[in-house]
Amino acid sequence: MNLSIDYNKRIYGLDVYRAIAILLVVQEHGSFMLKGTFLHNFPWIRLIDGVELFFVLSGFLIGSILLKTIHSNNYKLSSKNIFTFWKRRWFRTLPNYYLILIVNIILVKYSIINGDIDQFNYKFFLFLQNFSQPFYGFFWESWSLSIEEWFYIFLPISLFLVLIFNRTHKGILIVIIILILLPLFYRIIYSSENVDAFWWDVKFRKVILMRLDTIIYGVLAAYIKFYHRVFWNKSAIILFVSGLIMALAIPYIHREPNDFFSKTFYFNLTSIAAMLLLPFADSIKKFKTSIGKIVIHISLISYSMYLINLALVVQVITKNFPILNPTDGLIKYFIFWIIVIVSSSMLYHYFELPMMKLRDKKLFK
Repeated sequence: MNLSIDYNKRIYGLDVYRAIAILLVVQEHGSFMLKGTFLHNFPWIRLIDGVELFFVLSGFLIGSILLKTIHSNNYKLSSKNIFTFWKRRWFRTLPNYYLILIVNIILVKYSIINGDIDQFNYKFFLFLQNFSQPFYGFFWESWSLSIEEWFYIFLPISLFLVLIFNRTHKGILIVIIILILLPLFYRIIYSSENVDAFWWDVKFRKVILMRLDTIIYGVLAAYIKFYHRVFWNKSAIILFVSGLIMALAIPYIHREPNDFFSKTFYFNLTSIAAMLLLPFADSIKKFKTSIGKIVIHISLISYSMYLINLALVVQVITKNFPILNPTDGLIKYFIFWIIVIVSSSMLYHYFELPMMKLRDKKLFK
């Protein structure tokens, strides 16, 4: 399948970062099939959630775009700049999302996959399903996409307003600090609420107002790279080692759902760990082996993989072809990966990529 990839324009380290993130997500969603097999609990160590890596990488990429725009316009962000940014982001994310949302509605309605169709409402079309309240039972994986889409709205508007009064890089830093602190304060306000593991997950981890700060750490990384390039380059390795140690240690920190730390600073800690990995990843511009092309392909189809792996693959396999024994589970696990990668490649090539090409035509610039 020829995707006409210009490898010279890609930053390989960030492709590795994105590929690892999606592989962690898909592995987590399919790991239950390995119960009782020699791969049970693979990779046999605890790792931070791949979604957290996605959040921080997204913040780094969109932060870099907005910082370049602001700098080239003498620390101004016009309404035209904002609408251009939104238009390009939405052409990148919305077509795939709405397509898979509609497919989910159909499959749940006709009981092809499990789900509570009564949970579906107009909010899913506006990314409001988890704005301030939790949701569950239908298209679960959309929780993180809602956080991203609302961050795309809040960040440029916040920058626009603050830069009216402070047209310097300090104005940008003020926005970053505000967007780090506000969600943290929001979590602290609700930290006394009694929850078990399930409700911690849906009420604290998966609610927009609780989690907007996780993406801003990527923007902070973009700010450091833009305004402190020497530090960014010279500190890449030590920051990477620090981030890796944190990423490996954080999952082993003992915490309970009702711990104050679990509801508040835990999320900041995982985001910081993910952020510290970025300078080194950003420094790796090229690849030297054929494996690099596989990594880049996984990176390119990662959004499609995220959208389809849980509801449209895991549930179709397990609902219609029950796992009866460990050998059966192992076979279905490998089939699961093959279907995810092949179907995601097709979705990217025949739908996602054409939409991005449409975005890049002069009409949408």
